[in-house]
Amino acid sequence: MESAEAKSTIRAMARRLGFDGAGFAPPVLDAEAGRNLARYLDLGFHGDMDWLFRRAGARAQPKHLWPEVKSVIVLTLNYGPSHDPLEILARPDLGAVSVYAQGRDYHDVVKKRLKALGRWLVGRYGCDVKVFVDTAPVMEKPLAEQAGIGWQGKHTNLVSRRHGSWLFLGEIFTTLELPADAAEADHCGSCHRCLDVCPTDAFPAPYRLDPRRCISYLTIEHKGHIAREFRKPMGNRIYGCDDCLAVCPWNKYASSTKEYAFEPRAELTAPKLADLAGLDDAGFRKMFAGSAIKRIGRARFVRNVLIALGNSGDAAMVPVIAGVLADPSPLVRAMAVWALTRLMDPGDFDRLRARHAPGETDAGVAAEWRAPVKVPA
Repeated sequence: MESAEAKSTIRAMARRLGFDGAGFAPPVLDAEAGRNLARYLDLGFHGDMDWLFRRAGARAQPKHLWPEVKSVIVLTLNYGPSHDPLEILARPDLGAVSVYAQGRDYHDVVKKRLKALGRWLVGRYGCDVKVFVDTAPVMEKPLAEQAGIGWQGKHTNLVSRRHGSWLFLGEIFTTLELPADAAEADHCGSCHRCLDVCPTDAFPAPYRLDPRRCISYLTIEHKGHIAREFRKPMGNRIYGCDDCLAVCPWNKYASSTKEYAFEPRAELTAPKLADLAGLDDAGFRKMFAGSAIKRIGRARFVRNVLIALGNSGDAAMVPVIAGVLADPSPLVRAMAVWALTRLMDPGDFDRLRARHAPGETDAGVAAEWRAPVKVPA
């Protein structure tokens, strides 16, 4: 078998199965990748993402995950939007959902195609394979860089000269020996748009992200109450944040795949905040069936929605928010109180506080009741 021919054949099959690109990397990461991970964890940047800490050893090197691996095939799917995803930030009555989560759950779509390609590889070349999406302990961005797919930009996400910052990644580990592609170089140059646009100053330095300040982390991964300093900068972002991706100048070379799998669902492109605040668990599960949003659960999602309502400046939303003051989740109750402090007349809020605060048992919610009221403009 000619290696060059095999790589060409694999790329052709990958495109046939719906991938936009394929690159080939050795199953060995540069030692710097492991050191970067260790520093990241030592600084506590993983926050609530305990899974990063638990499997750090397996993540540091592909062979730690599967000793038999000889090559890593990195597959890409472009999900570049056909519109400016930041336009919705000027509509405080609507919720901004990260582009990647507006369609079907990409974990399911990518894994299905990876498995199809893996079965074909086994049948064609008699090799063994293991497939991974980002739920597995794989350092996929350094691998993608080694495979020539792109480079980690100053926002720490992968950037491609063909697809900009809009890429899903998946990996196939295989016992098939294939020569690696040339690694991609860094093409960020002097640009720092992604750093400047961040609403919460989550980048302490270029190429370094503190997720604990990142709106994507706060709205998706963070399990508790969101710190007060981040609530106003969140604006109407209710799931994720696309700002640093959207301003990347390499996006001008990207084009949407137009794949049905990633076509945005109408109810997720610009949902009305007032319709989301009252979702119960059954309604949440029904609305977000097949969506990545379902993974965070109803309480965290409504928490995010209530922060957006508090930022809306619309006092007409007060009855909607007050309707969840007795919610079973302290995450919901706390942010309902905060939102009301932003929209209500102080006297009206004091009367509401006298009714609800004495019976509150959660310390976080009680603290919100004690906070000062912002007088509406």
